[in-house]
Amino acid sequence: MRFASPLFLILLGIIPLVIWDFLRRAKTSEASILFSDVSIVKGIRLGFKVRYRHVPMILKMVAIFIFILAMARPQAGQKEEEIITEGIDIMLTLDTSSSMKAEDFKPQNRLGAAKEVIEEFIKSRHNDRIGLVVFSRQSFTQCPLTLDYDVLLDLLEKIEIGMIEDGTAIGTAIANSVNRLRDSKAKSKIVILLTDGINNAGKIDPQTAAKTATALGIKIYTIGAGKPGAALYPVEDPIFGKRYVKMDTEIDEGLLEEIAEETGGLYFRAKDEQGLKEIYETIGKLEKTEIETKEYANYTELADGFILPGLILFLMGITLGNTLFRKIP
Repeated sequence: MRFASPLFLILLGIIPLVIWDFLRRAKTSEASILFSDVSIVKGIRLGFKVRYRHVPMILKMVAIFIFILAMARPQAGQKEEEIITEGIDIMLTLDTSSSMKAEDFKPQNRLGAAKEVIEEFIKSRHNDRIGLVVFSRQSFTQCPLTLDYDVLLDLLEKIEIGMIEDGTAIGTAIANSVNRLRDSKAKSKIVILLTDGINNAGKIDPQTAAKTATALGIKIYTIGAGKPGAALYPVEDPIFGKRYVKMDTEIDEGLLEEIAEETGGLYFRAKDEQGLKEIYETIGKLEKTEIETKEYANYTELADGFILPGLILFLMGITLGNTLFRKIP
């Protein structure tokens, strides 16, 4: 509910002044004859007309209150919103090669940190279809494009190192991701590829895959994950059990930059988990879902419903004041 002409509500301030003036006049008009002893009349019960003598005035004030509300034009209605969303289709492409076991993203290894950050990224999106591709020596689709984020997060959790033969087939991973986006009608189509190695497997050249993505209007953001220098890598020793060896971080940054530049994306280097989180947040800000809201309002005038009750109360006040509660000088 709203008032179309709310300035008229200022007139409500007159009502307390009228009541104050009425009470003041009523007090000064009372009989001024003094008696030496009034104890004899104290027990006399006041009559109906005396006890309810202010009713006509109250009815008039309520009527005036209603008239002022009517002048302010009360309106009732409802607002309707039409929300038009234009989502983005996103393929998250994740390296699961054995080098992702490196524990330079403490307290987790690279894969664990990547999964945690990707989970936060998924939860931050709305109205976007998101899919998941994993790769090592080969590549396969862990989850096709979907709006069911619960299913997507469940499949993300199940990703493990060793689920595919070891290796790093970046070109194959890009081709698989592009193939999943090929028939997409979304205005924006992107691939976010995370790897910690160099392309050493697969039959598809990464540059060729990137050119295919460009031809299909698909943008690729590439992320190189790994602390510069050597990183601790766990190995299972049949005699001494689990131990750590140092492995140099080998990321083909030139290739990842080339892929990103070819498709209109960007290359990022993640040196720790916090840095990785900031990268996904940056990509999230660059690729925003467009939301357009149209608001409609339909109001009905209620003033007519106020006038009749107000008129009845006002006439009742006048009638009672001049009949039942009439004062005779």
